[in-house]
This record gives sequence, C-alpha cells and structure tokens, in this order.
Amino acid sequence: MHIVRYRIDGPSRYGVLEGSAVIECGGTPFAGFRRGRRRHPLRQVVLLAPVLPGKIVGVGVNRREDPGPPGEPAPGEPSLFLKPPSAVTGPGDPIVHPPQSGRVECAAELAVVIRRRCRGVAAARAHEVILGYTCLNDVTARDLLGRDGSVTRAKAFDTFCPLGPSIVTDLDPRALTLETWVNGTLRHAVSTKELRLPVEDVVACVSEVMTLLPGDVIATGAGAAVGPIRNGDRVEVRVEGVGGLVNTVVGP
Repeated sequence: MHIVRYRIDGPSRYGVLEGSAVIECGGTPFAGFRRGRRRHPLRQVVLLAPVLPGKIVGVGVNRREDPGPPGEPAPGEPSLFLKPPSAVTGPGDPIVHPPQSGRVECAAELAVVIRRRCRGVAAARAHEVILGYTCLNDVTARDLLGRDGSVTRAKAFDTFCPLGPSIVTDLDPRALTLETWVNGTLRHAVSTKELRLPVEDVVACVSEVMTLLPGDVIATGAGAAVGPIRNGDRVEVRVEGVGGLVNTVVGP
C-alpha cells in the first residue's frame, strides 16, 4: 500500500495511490484508516509530505564505511540527532538555501514512519511498530557543522527535511537501493545492505532513548552527502520500492 497525503480543493486528506489515481481514505494511517470510494486523477492533486511528524530522528555513522570521530574507532552504535518538524517539506516544494551557509548538501535516506506509541522496542518486534517507509532528503549546511561544533543548526533550517512522495507499508528494508540525483546526474548510490545497524536495530536503539509516537520519522543513516547544491538545482532522492522525491533549490 502506498499511503499519500494530498490536497485538492480544500484541506489536506489521506489516500492510497493506485496507478495514476488517488483513492480518498477516511481517518488517518494511525487511527480509523479506511478506504473510501472517491478517486482523483493523480495529475489533479497536490501531493504533500505524507506525514507531519512530531519529531524526526536522524542516525549518524551507520554505514560500514563511515568513519568514527578522528582518532577514535567507529562506534558500536549510531549517534543520534533531531530535525525539527518545521524542517519538513513535501514533493515539489523548494529547498531554501539559507544565506548563513556557503555549502548546502543533500543525501538520500530511507525513512521509517512509526505506527504507534512505543518505548523500549526489541529489534525482533520492531516491525510491529513500523507503519512503513518513505524517502527522506537529509539536507545539511555542511560548513556550519565545523563552525558550530554541533549538528543542530546545520540540520534544522526550514525545508531541510523533504519527505515523500508516499509511505509504503509492505516493503522489505534489508536490500534497497538509495540514489541521489542532481540535475539528472546520478551523484551517489548506496544499498541498505551497507547499514552497520539494520533498520530493526535502529528502531530499537532510538526507542531505548525516547518514546516514539505515531507519525514520528527515523532517518536510518544510509545516505552520503553528494557535494554542494546551488540555486536552481533539481534534486531527486530515490528509494527502491518507494519512488522519487523531487525538490528544487532556491537561493541564496
């Protein structure tokens, strides 16, 4: 099932994407979700970010090739950071290059969408709390990382977390190809087979630290930065089985 959030002549709604049509649904994917009868041609709707998360948890140092901190061995578990909900933007929306940064980068990530409230989830049972998976573009002001000594500002600007276009509920996350394209050129490709900690372990690790709520998003850390993106660039991140998420850079 490909769950979408969309707008057509009014407030946002949830639906299911089937071919070139969106089937309107009642409720939300987290409560009372039910298929309706109304069908809308995909070309007539505006796709939005498929979820409005209460928090976005990013996972760092989670590919086998990722180095640890200088002079130290790679950690046995990933580091975590947060992006604010205000960073979320949807398919086709602009990525705004902030004037404070001289080098903004992007990276394709597999994102997990949490289905229900949970805490201390065992990896073997992580599938019970996962609604599905979507594309996430982890946009970062790379030069601010070194300047601040912290990831907070570099990851938190408005529009720095494009999500979409849909949440896929029946996807096996163990061997998916993630690609980052800029202006039609493939900049980077990676597989989730390269994760140091697989998706289930990532969910378990995060849930040991914080309570996860319906709609929360976890970026699993498979991506890699692809160099600077600039005003006018067309950026697309693709997740096998989900599709492509396209945004255009605006400014500075």
